[in-house]
Amino acid sequence: MSKALEGKVAIVTGAAKGIGEAIALRYGREGAKVVAVDINGDAVAAVADAINSAGGTAMGSETDISNEEAVNALFDKTMAEYGQVDVLVNNAGLISPMKHFLVADKAWWDMIIDVNLTGTFLCCKAAAHIMAKQGSGSIINMSSGGATRAHRAFVAYDATKGGIEAMSRALALDLGPYGIRVNYMVPGAIDTTGIDEEGRKLRGANVPLGRVGEPNDLTGAAVFLASDDSTYVSGTSVVIDGGMLAQQRSATVDIMPPKDFPKID
Repeated sequence: MSKALEGKVAIVTGAAKGIGEAIALRYGREGAKVVAVDINGDAVAAVADAINSAGGTAMGSETDISNEEAVNALFDKTMAEYGQVDVLVNNAGLISPMKHFLVADKAWWDMIIDVNLTGTFLCCKAAAHIMAKQGSGSIINMSSGGATRAHRAFVAYDATKGGIEAMSRALALDLGPYGIRVNYMVPGAIDTTGIDEEGRKLRGANVPLGRVGEPNDLTGAAVFLASDDSTYVSGTSVVIDGGMLAQQRSATVDIMPPKDFPKID
């Protein structure tokens, strides 16, 4: 590792598994002091333990990012322990349950919005006040191809990702004069749950690079956006999708194909 993040303190939400875990572990190897955050306290504690066991510095925090008091307590705890916050990765979010719009309800909508969009806002707000006093900082939000395209049966999820991209650009304008950079990553078809080989082959067939992505495929971009190598990069996206958004072709696989849409009498 290059130790590109030596001396930095990084908060990574949704760090108990998948993309968040991979980024937290990579940040630890790159020299950052990592605060691994997730609503699953036991799992995120194990991630922090793995970083510490490998010679890094980390602590875990069980936090519901949709709760403002919990978010403020997270940042207070980080400041008490490490005295600064240099990087925030807003990775925590809900994908499921998926629902076709004709069977969607407000409770489902509110749940997805509260975690994905409001949770990102709350973490950005807490981080921004600290970073503004420091005169520097990097906020990295997590988007999706659904922000500019669409998934079937993912109306709420796609709406949150479009909102995150718009919010990131607006924050880059508001926070730039304080030395804070705000960018967003756009993952493609990333296997975060252990898809079986047949499923990987089917989903990978629609990716120009010919395979589904792995969580570790995102860590290089996450290090770049957190490091001093990106000090003049703000308000923009880094797309890590194997070329999916660049193509014009029909999807070979849908999580909910039209044949599974609800029947309306």
